[in-house]
Order: sequence, then structure tokens, then C-alpha cells
Amino acid sequence: MELFDKKALRRAVRARVAALGADEKERCSAAIAAKVEELLSACGARVVALFSPLPDEPQLWPLVERLAVGVKVVLPRVEGDVMNFYEYDPAAMAVGSFCINEPQGVVPVEPCAIDAMVVPGVVFSDSGARMGRGKGYYDKYMSRPGFVARKIGVCYKVQMMSELPAEEHDVPMDTVVCG
Repeated sequence: MELFDKKALRRAVRARVAALGADEKERCSAAIAAKVEELLSACGARVVALFSPLPDEPQLWPLVERLAVGVKVVLPRVEGDVMNFYEYDPAAMAVGSFCINEPQGVVPVEPCAIDAMVVPGVVFSDSGARMGRGKGYYDKYMSRPGFVARKIGVCYKVQMMSELPAEEHDVPMDTVVCG
């Protein structure tokens, strides 16, 4: 497998994640959530963008619910070729694009209002490079005018690499938390 073959790299890393046991994923997810919560507290984030995890992503739903008590939590909703973030309301969630639980708010949150964004990915590098699922939703969002949030990538340790090919449009993370 060559480093620049993104499809092969995604396949290989997904196989590593699939090989993790349920108990290990749960333990790692809890450790990731605890580290992320510390980072968010330390930077004083008041509006935090999180995500509804897919089965192969760190299960941060308990973190979403905990944080929603003290800060404004916003979650993504895919709308055609773009992704927008809406305030989390447990009573207003529905399965949307890619079978992901999405908020059903009416008015999207402006990118400049978000203090910190927790970002999933398929692969991360030690330097903060990120490779997502290939649609570019997060890179497009984080490139919007006014977006200055702290970018926190999250993944399992088997999703980390020392180097990762990056293209001009790829937005690096400020921090990567793995467990």
C-alpha cells in the first residue's frame, strides 16, 4: 500500500478499527471523552461543535449529553453538498444523511460562533493532518469565512499515523486526541 493511495489507506485503517473489540472501543471512547472534556474546559469553550458518532467512530454521545448541560452544543446536519451545524435539542433529533442522528433546528449556527469543534476522521497524523471519509464536509465547513474554532480531532490509536498525505484544501487539527 502506497502512502498516497487514500482509498487503500482508508480500507486498511477501517479494518484496524473493525478488529477492535467492543470493550476496547468503549474504554477508548471514555478516555477520549475525558481528554476532550478537559481540553474544552481549559480553553473555556462556550459553543462546542460535536458529532453523532457512526459505529466505527469514538462513541462520544455521553459527552454530548454531559456538555449540553453547561455549554451550547451544536451538531452537524448534511444538506446536499454542505454541512451546517444546529443547536442540539434532544427532543428534535432525527435520522438523516448517512443514517446519522441529526438536529432538526431551523437556523444554522454561524461558523464564527463556534469556539471548539470536535472532528471525527478515518486517519490522523501526529502533526494534526486529517483524512475523512472523502466527501470533504468538515474541510469545507472549517474553511468558511469567520471560522476560528479550536479544531480537536478524535480517533482510536489504531487510526494514527506518523505521516499522512495532505492536499491544499485539507484543514489540519490543532490537537488530536486518541485513546
